[in-house]
Amino acid sequence: MSPAEREATTSGLLAQISAGERAEDYPPSDKVTFDEILDRFGRRAFGVLVLVATLPAFLPLPAGAGAISGPLIAVFGAQMMFGKRYPWLPARLRQRGVARRRFQRFSERIGPWLQRIEKLVKPRLAGFTQHIVCHVISGLLLLALGILLSLPIPLTNYPLALLVITYAVALIERDGVLMIIAWVLGTGVSALFIILGEGALDWLRGLF
Repeated sequence: MSPAEREATTSGLLAQISAGERAEDYPPSDKVTFDEILDRFGRRAFGVLVLVATLPAFLPLPAGAGAISGPLIAVFGAQMMFGKRYPWLPARLRQRGVARRRFQRFSERIGPWLQRIEKLVKPRLAGFTQHIVCHVISGLLLLALGILLSLPIPLTNYPLALLVITYAVALIERDGVLMIIAWVLGTGVSALFIILGEGALDWLRGLF
């Protein structure tokens, strides 16, 4: 894989952000901001932002990490659902972010898993992945998964976050086959939570 191809992969993008590799007109920073991601990755920013939004679910944070990741993922999903091709964030939020050191730990933790996935993914069904209908459906399912991740349900942060990462990788790598797989999994998970209903969720909470 050439350096250019490597940089185009999901793990390659994470490595760039972790190392603080930015355009020449940006000074180095000890924080990864949403502004940096939006400016650097353009139309791929939705995938990268969704990936970054899962970060709290993979870090040793107090209980309720899903309450941080979930709303962010839901916001990005809602924007996609309404047909936005480029993420929008208020100026104040664009300057927020996470410590680059913490982002580096996230990248190191998820990197090996991503590299295994990247051996199987590649740009496929390009017209499909770029079609507005695909964009809207992906946004709808990300909105649903973001809401589910926000709920205080035990032992769901990792599985839901990994499923969200599947969407992020499909968006970044422009892999339509992976996106269809993500749709099936996302629809199944959402339907399962609907079928279980509030009583089953209360039972799960009671176990903990």
